[in-house]
Amino acid sequence: MYIAYLDEFGHVGSYISRDDPKHNDSPVFGLAGFVLPANEVRDFGTWFFKMKCGLLKWEIDRDGVHPAQWEKKGAALYTARNVNNYIELRKFTNRLLNKIEKYGGFVFYVGVETRRLPEDHDSKRLYKFVLKEAIKRLDEFCRNDCEPCSEFIIVMDEHTERMELITEAAIAMYNPDAPRRSLIEPPFQVESERYQTLQAADWIAGLTGRFGAYWKDQDAYPENAIFRKYFEHRFNQACRRSGIRTSRNSS
Repeated sequence: MYIAYLDEFGHVGSYISRDDPKHNDSPVFGLAGFVLPANEVRDFGTWFFKMKCGLLKWEIDRDGVHPAQWEKKGAALYTARNVNNYIELRKFTNRLLNKIEKYGGFVFYVGVETRRLPEDHDSKRLYKFVLKEAIKRLDEFCRNDCEPCSEFIIVMDEHTERMELITEAAIAMYNPDAPRRSLIEPPFQVESERYQTLQAADWIAGLTGRFGAYWKDQDAYPENAIFRKYFEHRFNQACRRSGIRTSRNSS
């Protein structure tokens, strides 16, 4: 049994350019995180909690919140400035990737390029497409890459379109033409501030978003070259069945 912890990266809206007055958030959108054997989740969560408390002790103490309920978003953590200035963050990131693999897991992401005209862009449809693609790839991993075949569940952060997304996942599970038999339940949506594992997934999603923006529009995001310099090779080694599609394949 595997558990996939996934969070959003990039932006689900249309992207024209970084200097467009409205459609400028990110050229990519997707889901990213990691997958672990269920029996390793508790140990990994404990490790991540301890590392988070050490890495961000000053911020946790300043906010006066119990660290079990305190979170820092991956997009705020993985900025070019932070990576450039803090060697501790660079060391931690590589340790995080190593630890996921040590526990028998892997990094996972699925996304699409969002270069569509606003009038052709449907954010809900895009999110559903990405979710179905993530389910398909994880199902293929469990059926084709595991011996014997395995099963999985997905844990995600709470979303405003919760009912629609759960329904879409249930349809994918029981699609008579291509059922995703390895998914044992539709995704669970939880409060990320209370789940260390989902916070770790959000950090990976934050890192993936920096990669994705640079991969798809490096002239607009030159500062993100630093993420490739320090993390890209190790990140790619830790990934399975992952990728970002071009926009023409997203509908």
